[in-house]
Amino acid sequence: MENLSVPFDRRVWQECTTLRDAGWTVHVICPQGSKRDTEPEAVIDGVRIHRYPLRAATGGPAGYLREYGSALWHTARLARKVGPVDVVHACNPPDLLFLPALWLKRRGARFVFDQHDLVPELYLSRFDRGEDLLYRAVCALERLTYRAADVVLATNESYRDVAVRRGGRRPEDVFVVRSAPAVDRFQPVPPEPELKRGKPHLLCYLGVMGPQDGVDYALRALAKLRDEVGRTDWHAVFVGAGDAFDAMVELSRRLGLCDQVQFTGRIPDADLVRYLSTADVCLSPDPRNPLNDVSTMNKVLEYMAMGRPIVSFDLREARVSAGDAAVYAPANDEAEFAELIALLLDDPETRARMGKIGQERISGPLAWRHSQASLLAAYAAACRDRLPAGGPVRTGKRPRH
Repeated sequence: MENLSVPFDRRVWQECTTLRDAGWTVHVICPQGSKRDTEPEAVIDGVRIHRYPLRAATGGPAGYLREYGSALWHTARLARKVGPVDVVHACNPPDLLFLPALWLKRRGARFVFDQHDLVPELYLSRFDRGEDLLYRAVCALERLTYRAADVVLATNESYRDVAVRRGGRRPEDVFVVRSAPAVDRFQPVPPEPELKRGKPHLLCYLGVMGPQDGVDYALRALAKLRDEVGRTDWHAVFVGAGDAFDAMVELSRRLGLCDQVQFTGRIPDADLVRYLSTADVCLSPDPRNPLNDVSTMNKVLEYMAMGRPIVSFDLREARVSAGDAAVYAPANDEAEFAELIALLLDDPETRARMGKIGQERISGPLAWRHSQASLLAAYAAACRDRLPAGGPVRTGKRPRH
């Protein structure tokens, strides 16, 4: 993978430990983190991790070319170090890791493509440049990745539909492996009123802060909550980082929100749980765009695991995930988003009911155990003519991933 370090990427880490428990020997090739996951090599809970240095892209297409070129070179270098494998499992973005996967396929590996993002939609949503030459290029890379894969993992039914319709994959070769929060990581603790900075209510945002993640929508909605709805009885905390972080801090300053909005950056899990346990309402301000409407938002699932009510824009997959654990403003309507926050702040019984619904969904239909079964079924399909009946758990040599 190229997008995040491991085990910081919780989806990938859950996949790793699921495969380990099923009898696979698991190696991970990924970038080094900046503040955590910094060691070049590590063995964590029986999973061997090989990390490489990577500088995130800056300066437009040339910056991405440098980033992806460096990542591909390091990935190929470390893949040679790992040696022969039975399965190569590659996560996007970018849709370039099919290149080292093809090299491993020629040496006998099977290729599992784990589609975390729809990169063509990500391009349209992030850069707003229309269907230009670069858009056509990312579409071509996606097609090549689909073509190279033996099986595809989709994070939800919308992504599965894209793999079948646009990618030309057979339905039986596309497996829905939903992301799910690690329940042991999200255990509520007693609320801490001091986190509200003297206000009656705490609002919380958790997640990446990129151009497509809607933090700017949330900040403008909070300004409307103060100026148009007339509510100042809240403090808001934004937890997370990303390449729009500095711009969002500046936007908060321009909107005059500095006294009521706090940016923490990335924080330890224990501190994250303290904020979420104290929050009265959690925010999912992802605007409707070609990517967000069909993507499952990890923050929504994490809010639900903590039993928090959610305000979201009306997105197709947000409704699939949250159901009645959220209230939905019309797409990109910041004024209505602010009104819904105010309604929930005034209704503690509804907040408690919504929080309970979210926790029940996370422990029931959205639980990781269902995705574990789908992941192992995908591996069985990829290796259907190789593994003995009953799967990979055997005495003696383990298959390698």
